[in-house]
Amino acid sequence: QRLRRGAAGSPRGACRLIADALATLKRLPPGPGARVLVRADSAFYGHATVATALKAGADVSVTVRMNLAVKAAIATIADDAWTGIEYPEAIYDETTGTWASKAEVAEVSFTAFTSRKKAERIPGRLVVRRIPELNLRQDDGQPTLFDTHRFHAFFTTVDPEVLDTVAADRTHRQHAIIEQVNADLKDSALAHLPSGHFGANSAWLVCAVMAYNLTRTAGILAAGTFTKARTGTIRARLVNIPARIASSARKIRIRLPEAWPWQQGLERLFTAIHPPPQSA
Repeated sequence: QRLRRGAAGSPRGACRLIADALATLKRLPPGPGARVLVRADSAFYGHATVATALKAGADVSVTVRMNLAVKAAIATIADDAWTGIEYPEAIYDETTGTWASKAEVAEVSFTAFTSRKKAERIPGRLVVRRIPELNLRQDDGQPTLFDTHRFHAFFTTVDPEVLDTVAADRTHRQHAIIEQVNADLKDSALAHLPSGHFGANSAWLVCAVMAYNLTRTAGILAAGTFTKARTGTIRARLVNIPARIASSARKIRIRLPEAWPWQQGLERLFTAIHPPPQSA
């Protein structure tokens, strides 16, 4: 998490955030040597963010902008190099206002950031997905490069033996979990920031993220329906439980209502946090 001052663009501070996140991952299982893939949209397609990820030992999969270099690279792809794919679920195309369920993918070798000095250029693969152009414009007599298809491309450094063209495209299109995290936080602690002071809001954000992580961990330990539950659901069903504390025989007991539907989840959570004593 990072709180930025003012109307900051998406790439601002991304290098530090990527470096910190990758440094944290190195300390977690499976530990050093594991390959990590950093996925991002076109706002983060820049030398600074890509180079930071590569320096930390990760691969990248970043959507590229349709600039002249990208269009020229796509034009070199042969007609017989395209592989047809079908989406498990249709994808909504905002430009045409239609749902696309079929597409074709291909790839070409591509060197990113050729405008920089040679040592800073990054070789990789340009994976391209094309779908039929359903919103054709009137022919004005000028031939165009993209007259029958719409193209979406991303740059990746993943070895083709690890992810081939189809697998790389499928991996890049996977749902970004961070969007669910953002929605969850906005529905709880980040519904509003409590102060007009930057420092106070920054501290509030840190606490909000810590609370989110702890609550989601509780949901994972409770298992069952709580594994993917939002933090609001976990708070309502596992934290704010309808119980009363009673003392009996010098022991504290929690009295829950009969036939409480979330009993098993609470028991799994309690056992994971406070396991029973081991016999000698």
